[in-house]
Amino acid sequence: MLMGDILELNATKYPDKVALITDEGREFTFAELRDRSNRLANALTGLAATGDRIAILAENIVEYVDAYYGVPTANMALVFLNYRLNPHELAWIVNDANAKVLLIERHYLDAMLAVRDQFPKVEHIVVIGDASGLSGVSGYDALTAAASTAPLPRPTEDDIAWQLYTSGTTGRPKGAMLSHRSLITALLNAIIAYDVRQTDSHLYSFPMCHVAGYLITQHHLMGASVVLQRAFEAGKWLEHVEKYGCTTGGLAPTMMNFVLQHPKLDEHDTDTMRSLLYGAAAMPVELLKRAIERFGPVVCSGFGMTELGGNVLYHPKSDHVRATQGEEHLLAACGVPMAFAAVKVVDENMNECPPREVGEIVVKGEQLLKGYWNRAEATEEAFKGGWFHTGDMAWRDEEGFFYIVDRMKDMIITGGENVYSREVEEVIYVHTGVSEAAIIGLPDEVWGERVVAVVAMKQGIGGGDAVSAEIIKICRERLAGYKCPKQVFFIGELPKNVSGKILKRELRDQFAG
Repeated sequence: MLMGDILELNATKYPDKVALITDEGREFTFAELRDRSNRLANALTGLAATGDRIAILAENIVEYVDAYYGVPTANMALVFLNYRLNPHELAWIVNDANAKVLLIERHYLDAMLAVRDQFPKVEHIVVIGDASGLSGVSGYDALTAAASTAPLPRPTEDDIAWQLYTSGTTGRPKGAMLSHRSLITALLNAIIAYDVRQTDSHLYSFPMCHVAGYLITQHHLMGASVVLQRAFEAGKWLEHVEKYGCTTGGLAPTMMNFVLQHPKLDEHDTDTMRSLLYGAAAMPVELLKRAIERFGPVVCSGFGMTELGGNVLYHPKSDHVRATQGEEHLLAACGVPMAFAAVKVVDENMNECPPREVGEIVVKGEQLLKGYWNRAEATEEAFKGGWFHTGDMAWRDEEGFFYIVDRMKDMIITGGENVYSREVEEVIYVHTGVSEAAIIGLPDEVWGERVVAVVAMKQGIGGGDAVSAEIIKICRERLAGYKCPKQVFFIGELPKNVSGKILKRELRDQFAG
């Protein structure tokens, strides 16, 4: 099965069913989306060749959905660009990908033209939006309107469909190549795990330049509708759930926090929501408790990453219900392996760890990336021992639940002892004034590294020495002494990537001096 088959199949089964509703209220049926993506595919065959990279820089709009399906249908690979990056960073990715075409939303055009000399391999710039009066570019609407909707020669399942760049939390981003087979396997895994139904209406709120976009395609594969937020805004999220009767949704922890703190939260009816997935970053247990209290037994989660094409572990609603009925330790779990994924925890010699011993999560399965674009050494290192190494440290309990404790690169070694940041962060969230917290290690002449907390307080609550002392006291009451932060820094907002993961590398750089 290929990515383009998703729309083709559903345009046959449900041609007049609404497949997509945009933030502005525009509606598109499955037949219309199929025709739009086919027009884009045919138009691209006149601009680039089989296997070429097509980059896109846009927010969550219907043209992005066209590209999700249309670019792979043309047997080309869609390169996702994170609109939150600096133009110089974006230019680096476009150039690294050898992209031949850049699809770009009009309001990003001027900034990218200012660095045009940094991506000389791009031969065509296609503007999404008003392209009148512009020279040297094509207009998306004009280009696709003139194109055919006829089917094209089919790619193979192993051809690259999407190329997503890693968040670069540890250095230069790498292009993770996901084939049609990778993506379809990931979608089937998710459909089975999260019980996606043809009758669902999914509210999509993550940036489409993130691998979480597979939430859109998995719902389309089942013939379900998707309501698309151009960009997440908590008030709009609540309005959309009520207006469209959304039954499924997904939120990063930061998004969930904004929704739960919204002043009009209880004015909106969210009872239609039967499945609310959280992910993209670790969810603090205290925040998760509040989410379950507000939305009821509908909360579920999983563990995945760009290179995995989506999630490989899932933590269903039923286990969250168990957590509310006395098994509270399950709130800290991230689930069990999905149907088509092999997942285990191993030590440095690739021996599987016994229950409750911390090691690295490694994964096997057809949904894995084919490799990193033009990074043979990085690919070989990632697949050392025949398994993909996630870089996430975890342990597994006797029931088979996995518990993430840290990224390998974020683990702190102080005085010869290992400190896992998530354990300490969970304790800091006990302080009711804390909105966000990150534990990092900074160089120390005596201990090698010292444990430091960087904290953002809730709106209207200040930091200072007194609050710092309260946080350290809470930690000392609950943790071994070597795990407790020696310092607490206060910051307005923690730096994050587009998926909501905290950029600890930036915090280490900021506070190391």
